[in-house]
Amino acid sequence: MLNIGFCGLGVMGSPMAGHLVDAGHTVYIYNRTRERADAWAAVHSGTVCQTPRELASQCDVVMMCVGNDDDVREVVTAPSGVLAGMRPGTLVIDHTTTSAELAREMAQVIEGAGGVFIDAPVSGGQAGAVNGVLTVMCGARTDEDFARFASIAEAYSSRCMRMGDIGTGQLTKMANQICIAGLVQALAEGVAFAQKAGLDAHQVIDVISKGAAGSWQMENRGHTMVDQKFDFGFAVELMVKDVNYCLAEAARIGADAPVTKLVQTYFEDLIARGDSRLATSSLIKRLIS
Repeated sequence: MLNIGFCGLGVMGSPMAGHLVDAGHTVYIYNRTRERADAWAAVHSGTVCQTPRELASQCDVVMMCVGNDDDVREVVTAPSGVLAGMRPGTLVIDHTTTSAELAREMAQVIEGAGGVFIDAPVSGGQAGAVNGVLTVMCGARTDEDFARFASIAEAYSSRCMRMGDIGTGQLTKMANQICIAGLVQALAEGVAFAQKAGLDAHQVIDVISKGAAGSWQMENRGHTMVDQKFDFGFAVELMVKDVNYCLAEAARIGADAPVTKLVQTYFEDLIARGDSRLATSSLIKRLIS
């Protein structure tokens, strides 16, 4: 059992940290909003830290699940950040979805201080985090570094795989988000079509989800699209952030992504409508309202 620090107790980080406690680890937590950390500690057995520096000074492993590139930089490199308190040999895991450049930057900084860095974005959404069945895609220097982390990740994942060197975890997550963007839009169009054709859309989903059109999105979001329930799941504003990373990387490497570019404009339209906090499945609102 290890002393593990977890920075970021959002809809993903909170249950992930809870699973680490359930697995028997001693968990230290930090959250920018102290009230959220206190609420977590009231439910779980863990220690609230005032700063990432305080957290890192007591831990063998430090994990992050925050917002974006700048948030990771702040948690790591601020005067009260992880780097200031980190001990040599500390394993630093970033579960945040970021750019691949940020992952390489953080690896250089942390390795320079004697630590080990792995970029490890996750997929599976809030439900996957709560149920401990996330998919983790990792960029690690060596198989040995990855092995140190993989045994820990069993607490909240059903699949954890090393994709290559630093940054490949984030690149894999970009491929994931590109696929999701197109799938959610196609699902929204199919549901809207069924409704306008006078069909029972729930029945349509039940039938076609068992055939070639079936997908995780259809199984988990199709019926909620029909019911106009969008107050859960992965928020539109977060998807826009992720897809911006995807499109920037696609431009850098010369990969064409026309559908992703188009769907991004639809997500941005939802934000302009005031729907930034709704789930990505709210794309259907553009088609039926």
